Parts: sequence; C-alpha cells; structure tokens
Amino acid sequence: MAATQNRRRSIAILIVALGVVAALALFIELGGYNVAADAPHTAPVRTFLDTVRRRSIAARAAGIVLPRDLGSPQRIQAGAGLYGEMCATCHGGPGLEKTELAQGLYPQAPDLARGSALTPAQQFWIIKHGVKMTAMPAWGRTHPDPLIWDMVAFLQRLPHLSAKQYRALVASAPEDHDEMMQEASEAHHHEGGEAHH
Repeated sequence: MAATQNRRRSIAILIVALGVVAALALFIELGGYNVAADAPHTAPVRTFLDTVRRRSIAARAAGIVLPRDLGSPQRIQAGAGLYGEMCATCHGGPGLEKTELAQGLYPQAPDLARGSALTPAQQFWIIKHGVKMTAMPAWGRTHPDPLIWDMVAFLQRLPHLSAKQYRALVASAPEDHDEMMQEASEAHHHEGGEAHH
C-alpha cells in the first residue's frame, strides 16, 4: 500500500515537473519574455541575475592578489587616462553629464564616482573578464594585467575627486598608450600574469 502511494506520488511529481518544463519551453518559444533594454526585468528575474552575478564575481575574485603598489600615483595617473578613454562613456565621472549611450543601457552601468562596494580584486576581475548581459566588456582581451590594475588604482581614488581634479588627472595621464601597453605586456609576461593565492 505504502509502495503504491509512493509510486503515485513520484508519478504525480514527474507529471507536474514535465508540465512546468513544457510551459517554460512554450513561453520561450513564443517570445514571452521581453528582452528589450527599455523594459526592466521582473523582480524575480532581477533578483536571480543580481545574486548570480554577485556570487560569481566574489567566487572568482577570491584568490586574486593585489599588487603592492596599487595606490601609487603612477598607477592612478595611468588609470585615469584609461578610465577617461574606455570607461567614462558608460560609467561617467565627476562633473560629466550622462551620455546618450549610458542612458540607453540596461542594466544601467554603475556610477563609479559614487564609489563601489566591490573589493579591488573584484573590480580587477570585472574589468579583465567583463560581465555577460550588462554591456561590460572583457578588457583583458586587449589589455594586460598591469594596465587593468592601473584602472583599479584609479577607481579607488575616483570617489574622492572633484570635477576639477578629475579633469586635471585625466588630462595629465600618459598619452602614449602603445608604449604603456608594450611595457605592461612585458611586465605581465615577466610576472607570470594574474596572481592567485
């Protein structure tokens, strides 16, 4: 008797599970979920994606070792130029108006001038590897680790800058990025790349 009830319960659970899978497949096939950037995610989808993103970044950045000279003026200055060229369009900066590109992004790129709850290691990982479905590119495909650390160094300073200080720091950054890339690439190969514990 108990075995029969258990079997019926198992069959009922299987039927319900197959029904859910079939309904989900039909929903996807009919284009039921709106992926438009001007239509926000539903609360459950947003919560799910935010949780997956946060936990994934934290897990992958856990073993990254910060360079000893992360706070050096040279790193901050070099990072300022890279940020001005590569990041400000989406993430803004002190005294900068939000660009049309930034206004059209979903999810919105964080305003990094307001600071971040992310650790430097997490920022490094994000800049290097990018984040799916956020328009955040993987800069590690074109920039070696030392230049990514320069950007991280600048991000630590950015929330403390006035608009005038921001403009001055970006303007004073090294202009010859080809030479910086070459030097950073050589240093990267010499050091052995991304460091983990």
